[in-house]
Amino acid sequence: MPRRESPAPPGPLSALAPPPWLVRTLKPQTAPVPWAAVARASVAMALPLLIGLATGQPAYGALASMGALSGVIGDTADAYRMRIFNIAVPQLFGAIGVTIGSLVFGHGWVAVGVVTLVALVSGMMSTIGAVASVSGLLLLLNSVVGAGLPMPGEWWLAPALMTSGGLLVLLLALLAWPLRSGIPERAAVAATYRSVAALLEAAGTERYDEARTAVTASLNQSYDLVLARRTRAHGRNPDLVRLIAQLNAITPVIEAAPAAHQCGVPMPPEFPAEVRRLADEVASPGAARVAEPVLPEPLEPSADAVDHALRHVAELLNDSDPHGVVHVDDRLGRPAALRVRARRAARNVVLSSASWRYGLRLALCIGIAQSLVSLIDVPRSYWVALTVTFVLKPDFGSVFSRAVLRAIGTAAGLVVAAAVLAEVPRGWWDVPVMLVLAALIPVLTTRGYGYQTAAITPVILLLSDVLNHQGFGLVLPRLVDSLIGCGISLVAGYLLWPESWHTRIGDRLADAVADTASYVESAFGTAVDVAARARMRRGLYRDLSVIRTEFQRALTEPPPMGARAAAWWPLVIAVERIVDATTAARVRIRHGAGEPGLTEVGEVARQLRELAQGLRDSETLEEVSASFMGAQESVLEPLRQEVAAARAIASPAPPRE
Repeated sequence: MPRRESPAPPGPLSALAPPPWLVRTLKPQTAPVPWAAVARASVAMALPLLIGLATGQPAYGALASMGALSGVIGDTADAYRMRIFNIAVPQLFGAIGVTIGSLVFGHGWVAVGVVTLVALVSGMMSTIGAVASVSGLLLLLNSVVGAGLPMPGEWWLAPALMTSGGLLVLLLALLAWPLRSGIPERAAVAATYRSVAALLEAAGTERYDEARTAVTASLNQSYDLVLARRTRAHGRNPDLVRLIAQLNAITPVIEAAPAAHQCGVPMPPEFPAEVRRLADEVASPGAARVAEPVLPEPLEPSADAVDHALRHVAELLNDSDPHGVVHVDDRLGRPAALRVRARRAARNVVLSSASWRYGLRLALCIGIAQSLVSLIDVPRSYWVALTVTFVLKPDFGSVFSRAVLRAIGTAAGLVVAAAVLAEVPRGWWDVPVMLVLAALIPVLTTRGYGYQTAAITPVILLLSDVLNHQGFGLVLPRLVDSLIGCGISLVAGYLLWPESWHTRIGDRLADAVADTASYVESAFGTAVDVAARARMRRGLYRDLSVIRTEFQRALTEPPPMGARAAAWWPLVIAVERIVDATTAARVRIRHGAGEPGLTEVGEVARQLRELAQGLRDSETLEEVSASFMGAQESVLEPLRQEVAAARAIASPAPPRE
């Protein structure tokens, strides 16, 4: 065991240094600038203001721009069909929300009760999925705005204007659909192929774990995009069927990578180069026939598996009718019909204790915020409930870190807003200012939540000033309101709920370990077919990807949760290596290695289930022993070593004498 260095004595400035969890929280994420989204945001939010000023109704233009803001926030999908769902469906719920809010505006405790009930529904909706989550957010967000701001015109005018603003974003997003239909899906599949090429290059090196994580993320995105479209096309679209077949065909290459990594022998460079050539063919399909791969003679089982898989991909690209291939070998299966999934989601929400907990927590905080507005006469203090809505949205991650980021981001955004409200005259100057401010939202959203808050805050304040003409007087009250909202979220939405500050990562990881035990049994049994085994493996990697995301969120929490997550992080890596070792053993068996005995397989599965139970029984890592019987030349020996390593990680370090 490497010697642990003693910590250096604290210097005079160490007391002023921010804690590590805050540094991780504030660190900006790296991402390319989405220039198309930037252009859409600028046009969609500035154009309504321009039309409102030109027609002498700037308030109407501000409402349409508010609707466009919600569309800009939801404009995150790559595929055009998914943009319809991501933008249009939430706009419907947003219209319902602003209608409900405006109907109870000025009705005191009635407004408190109604908005609190909306918060309960919004929180429960967030457990269904991404589109339902954004829909629930807009339902609550617009209810809060409608209940806190007087809306101009008839009761139906505000929802109509806000919906038109959101649909303007959708219209701009779909302009290129006739020319680029299917391109995002093909690009995603091609990107998956390129990530697989990088995985083959990384086999046998220290870069392998990072490359494998990238492949999992890319596969998740590709399957989500293609299967979502295929569901609505009922499997009849040949382009979508071809893409599914291409994703399925690359699976044997991914399965062979762990075997190559175990051997420690780098894959011949011709193999990843061939994968990239096929990726180019996927991205730009043409009439020309794809040439057969020219590869060196495979010397290892892993290379032989890759050789067979790449030749199959080339044949698939030349097949004019891949329907039969997918019908026989659809590794994920066809998703259920939309109405079936809707009924299933509704039933799960009503019967799920987690959805009720999320909904009740959000309703409690919104109820407190709205009650505070009713008890204390603060002009337009809807901003308190608005802050709670953004901070406490249950599926958005750590409540604590979001509250901190919201406070910091709001303060930064208010600095910009103060300069705009103090120096820029209201009227036609609002249009160029909105062009610039709106463009910053897609740019900073990819950097993190705090940066997104800093971009959205001046936009909302500028639109609020168009509606209410408070000018610079908006700045300080909004800062106070934001701090109050963050305080309510931290106390009533975080500290009062032990599940928020006691990590449940161990439970999720334990479930993944137990599923890994089932995968081990299926990998070396005869009762499970190849497609079912592949679905199980893909499901495992997807679950581990979600767990990785949960760990990254937990790392931004203050101690003890952040420190506990950091201690458990190596175990996540170990479980991924166990899945890899299982897949590698399966590849070796297909290429001549002897089948393991049922006793050996059962022993490995038992050790994994004991590890899973140990993780469930405690929030801290506890000692669990590992002992295996069987010949060292068995095909399962690398897998047994990985299981033993995982159980060693789950054991505390011995005390130092």
